[in-house]
Amino acid sequence: MKIIEQTEFNLNRSAVYKEIKKGAVFIHPTDTIYGIGCDATNAAAVRHLREIKGRYEKPLLVMAPSKEWVRENCIVPKQAEQWVSKWPASHTLILRLKNRACIAKEVNRGEDSLGVRMPNHWFHQAAMELDIPIVTTSANVAGEEFMTSLDDLDSGIKAKVDFIVYEGEKRGHPSTLMDFTAEKVQVMERKK
Repeated sequence: MKIIEQTEFNLNRSAVYKEIKKGAVFIHPTDTIYGIGCDATNAAAVRHLREIKGRYEKPLLVMAPSKEWVRENCIVPKQAEQWVSKWPASHTLILRLKNRACIAKEVNRGEDSLGVRMPNHWFHQAAMELDIPIVTTSANVAGEEFMTSLDDLDSGIKAKVDFIVYEGEKRGHPSTLMDFTAEKVQVMERKK
């Protein structure tokens, strides 16, 4: 497992992107905490990520490559349009899918909804440049504390990921979920 800092990531961007396209599972920074991710269109990579995290049933979130991607692949109801237009960085919007083929079914277990993020963070550029959704879920074993630094990264996860994009300690918390799949919007704070 290799640790890559932002400068090295920028210098070796094409090599890192090649690994992601091949199915790498990796840890990456966001505007809130560290996430564990992979190409959300690669079924084998998503299955591997689920095994590493020990999260087999619950749907996973994705980092969308663009607002246009969200509008093309998700149903954006009127009450969600203002959120998509301004996209609050520390929020995840849960939307109904109109194109289930935009992600591997392993991401959301075949459900008709998807949690989507667009973090206000330099790493989001990877999803934009690759033009693919990237799974982004907290870098922890399901039910355990989320990762804020290398010191609290679960050793089992660390041993199984292909690389870590690291930028020091994070002081955030998981994103706030806003569920737009029902008539009334539900807002949920997450602890783990």
